[in-house]
Amino acid sequence: MQKKKRILLKIGSNTLTKETDNISRGKIEDLASQIAHLQDTCEFIIVSSGAIAVAKQFVKLESKGKDINVKQALASIGQPHLIRIYQEIFREYGLLTSQCLLSYSDFEKEQSKTNIVNTINVLVNNNYIPIINENDTVATDEIKFGDNDKLGALTASLLNADLFIIATNTNGIYTKESMENGIPKTIKLVEDFKHLEDEVVSSKSSHGTGGMQSKVDAILVAKKANIETWIVNGLEDNFIMNAFNDKVPFTKIK
Repeated sequence: MQKKKRILLKIGSNTLTKETDNISRGKIEDLASQIAHLQDTCEFIIVSSGAIAVAKQFVKLESKGKDINVKQALASIGQPHLIRIYQEIFREYGLLTSQCLLSYSDFEKEQSKTNIVNTINVLVNNNYIPIINENDTVATDEIKFGDNDKLGALTASLLNADLFIIATNTNGIYTKESMENGIPKTIKLVEDFKHLEDEVVSSKSSHGTGGMQSKVDAILVAKKANIETWIVNGLEDNFIMNAFNDKVPFTKIK
């Protein structure tokens, strides 16, 4: 049998909500449809944000504690709901899912790294799609810093992914000049990482905690592991298929 292409897909809160205040079931259906279409040639591992966004649909927490603790509590409430939505929709497309909660500290311990690789390989080999998120109740890195971009890159590196796709709310990374002119132009191919760093305009997303700088940091992690990265507009329908068929503008980092 031909070896399947291993794809690590990182999908952020802005993409999952389609830039609204609610998780978009339609976006998760779009995701499931594409994965089902590609399952004979590709295997997917998903790093998904969205737990806090889901929780905000259900509850409003009052607290005298720090804002970060409230967000951790919201993540705890939202995570089971997020996984349930994935399970329900993916099942309709004949896809099986599992939940994996990781922390950045897991990538610093050899035994933990071995356990992650072994567990996820068993899941993937048995046709389960791991849905990975940071364990926000014990760690705050995603909440504070990176909207799972770095977690996605570290996971892609650890699992020897063939391709790292970051689904975001732009058509890839835009040139600095075009952003200043107000007419965004996508950088389609990056072969010089220093040039990419010079082009990036720092900005934060509304639901997410990252922005383009966190994506550049993630790209660097993937680059060190010789993994190609694509920055694709996940708000568009069929965004993975369209990128594969070169039908849409997106950034490819060799």
